[in-house]
Amino acid sequence: MNSSESGSSRFAELIKELGVPLDAELLGLALTHRSYAYEHGQIPHNERLEFLGDSVLGINVTDYLYRHFPDYAEGRLAKLRAAVVSSVSLAEVARSLGIGQLVKLGHGELTTGGRDKTSILADTTEALIGAIYMTDPSGAAKFVHHIFDPLVDRAVKMGAGLDWKTSLQEIAAAMESDPPEYRISETGPDHDKRFTAVALVDGRTFDPGMGHNKKQAEQHAAENAFRVLDAEVNGAEQPD
Repeated sequence: MNSSESGSSRFAELIKELGVPLDAELLGLALTHRSYAYEHGQIPHNERLEFLGDSVLGINVTDYLYRHFPDYAEGRLAKLRAAVVSSVSLAEVARSLGIGQLVKLGHGELTTGGRDKTSILADTTEALIGAIYMTDPSGAAKFVHHIFDPLVDRAVKMGAGLDWKTSLQEIAAAMESDPPEYRISETGPDHDKRFTAVALVDGRTFDPGMGHNKKQAEQHAAENAFRVLDAEVNGAEQPD
C-alpha cells in the first residue's frame, strides 16, 4: 500500500494486521471519487469497484448469516443483512477505519464536508472491498468477515427494528414507562455540524450520544440508555 495514500489510518493498519494484499494501483482507484476524477481530466474513478464491492460484501454477509443462524426465516435474515450493509453502517465502518482522510475528492466536495458524508464513506468502503477482492478474493472474504461478522452479531441483539431507538422503545414498554424522549443540541458551522443527543426514560437521563446528524446522535444516545436499562432488567453485562 502506497504510504502517501495509506497515511496513518486504521484501515492501513488493519490490512497489514490481517495480512491481506492490496494492489497499490487498485487502492488508488478505490480512493478516487468521481468529483476528483472530473476535475482531473475525467480520469477513472471508483464506481466500478464500488459495484463489485457491494456484491462481495453482500455474499459474505449472507454466507455468515446463513451458516450461523439456521433457525432464522428468510425474512429476518434479509432484514439483518439490510441493516448491516446499509449506508449508515458502512459509513460508521469507514469512520472507525479513518477512510475519510484517504479519499481523493474534488474541491466542491472538500469544502462541503465530503470526507464525512455518509454516502461517500459508504461508497468508498465498498470500492475498497472491491479492490481487495480484485487483488485476492480470499483476502476480501477475510476482511469482510473480520469487520462485519461482529456487526451481524450486534444487529441480532438489537430487537425487531434492528436499531437502538426501537430497542430502547421496546425495553421502555416492557418497564411500563412512557416512550423515550430525546434532547438535541448542535454545534459547528452549517457544513460541519455536530449533534449531541440525550435519551430520557422515566425522567432518567443517560450518557449522551454524538453524531454528524440528529438521527446518528439519537441512535448513539439510545444505545447508551438501552445498555444501562438492559443490564438492570435482564442482568446483561455492560461493555467496558
